[in-house]
Amino acid sequence: MPEARVIPLRPEDDEPRVPRPPSPSWEEQVTGGLEFLRRRLTGDYETDEFGFDPDLTDHVLLPLLRPLFSRWFRVETHGVENVPGSGGGLVVANHSGTLPVDALMTTVALHDDHPEQRRLRLLGADLVFEMPFVGTVSRKMGTTLACNEDAERLLTGGELVGVFPEGFKGIGKPFRERYTLQRFGRGGFVTAALRTGAPIIPCAIVGAEETYPMLGNAKTIARLLGLPYFPITPTFPVLGPLGLVPLPSKWLIAFGEPIETASFGPAAAEDPMLVFNLTDQVRETIQQSIYQLLLQRKSVFG
Repeated sequence: MPEARVIPLRPEDDEPRVPRPPSPSWEEQVTGGLEFLRRRLTGDYETDEFGFDPDLTDHVLLPLLRPLFSRWFRVETHGVENVPGSGGGLVVANHSGTLPVDALMTTVALHDDHPEQRRLRLLGADLVFEMPFVGTVSRKMGTTLACNEDAERLLTGGELVGVFPEGFKGIGKPFRERYTLQRFGRGGFVTAALRTGAPIIPCAIVGAEETYPMLGNAKTIARLLGLPYFPITPTFPVLGPLGLVPLPSKWLIAFGEPIETASFGPAAAEDPMLVFNLTDQVRETIQQSIYQLLLQRKSVFG
């Protein structure tokens, strides 16, 4: 089994490596907005079998996220050239931050900073789709249920799939355990990659841990609401709805070299030792890359 490869970064890099496209002029925005309204009113748009609506995503959802991405978190993207320009691929990232904002920022990074504007099809927990409005919007943005069947269908169809194996254990961990990866489960994402021959792209995210520092967990309230946890942060619930505004931490997102799986063949997905070793390799790569990114970042809010 090859050793874990740390995502290479240059300490002198202060700017994103890939220039972002210029913002459209106000005339272009007005024209585009009117055309978007025409399509919505006439039904001249399409969704795929999973409910993904690229027209709504491009003209409403991504524009809503971009101010957070570029101005609030000031996200720097590294190693985007490691993400294939076409074909299926599995992006595996660390999960943190109390609320899953990291998944949204990674989606923007791959669409706006990748030369081919790759779309990231996220895999979400059952709870995401049980929540009113949130579940519908997630479907529209391309998220689907976190199960191997859906993941394999997307990968076989040439899609870039995003998975956060830590799940609620990652985003719901206390602040004192920040940047320490939780268990990656049973390696279901590895079996999906092996069955489809898709490369695994490790992704390390730094910055999400400080957006909502989780100091405590009101377990009784969480049980009453049917939630995996009810966070207590420096601003929530003390400040009420205002406490839901994330702190403007500095973010770095880095994509590592792809881990090839096609040579193993689909039958390798039934080898538990291989699945375990690959899962451990991906986890260790991400953990070491997180440490490197923390050294790269000048300050939490800088």
